[in-house]
Amino acid sequence: MLDKKLLGILACPLCKSGLYYDQAAAELICYADNLAFPIRDGIPVMLDDEARTLTPEEKANRKKH
Repeated sequence: MLDKKLLGILACPLCKSGLYYDQAAAELICYADNLAFPIRDGIPVMLDDEARTLTPEEKANRKKH
């Protein structure tokens, strides 16, 4: 689990928008760019070449945040 203070200051490195924390998947989601940044050993990996593209299902099932 990430620290709430850290979650409050993290932003997408590409568009600077807020991120959604998916604890079950251990990812930080940027819906603006449709990317999921991994969290490895409790550390967010905020590199665009490490992010994965959201699936069409993930985009369609997006929760309102």
